[in-house]
Amino acid sequence: MRHLFAALLLTLTLALPAWASTPVNINTADAAAIAHALDGVGPSKAAAIVAWREAHGPFKSVEDLGQVKGIGPATLERNRTAIQLSDAAGAEKAPGKPAAAAAATAAPAKTKPNAAKAAHE
Repeated sequence: MRHLFAALLLTLTLALPAWASTPVNINTADAAAIAHALDGVGPSKAAAIVAWREAHGPFKSVEDLGQVKGIGPATLERNRTAIQLSDAAGAEKAPGKPAAAAAATAAPAKTKPNAAKAAHE
């Protein structure tokens, strides 16, 4: 029975970090949301994250968060999967890239009808 209890305790201890972090957009969340969502980040560190963001602009990478006093490599690694830089999946790209991608897909559509006209003339 003692070994069973020890095994259960070990399993719960190892699984805890998976439940500890909740996804949060560090570029839009307030300090309370950041403190609640990230493991090892309390109200003081969360306030420092918001203050850094207001002073320097949005975080461009998870590693940028390491520039905030009190946020070290261990905190970043523990929360890496929960730290979001934007609300939509894949929207971390530069704002101009989606428009450029749309223009790139539109350009072949314009050339195809012209190519078809040239073939029929």
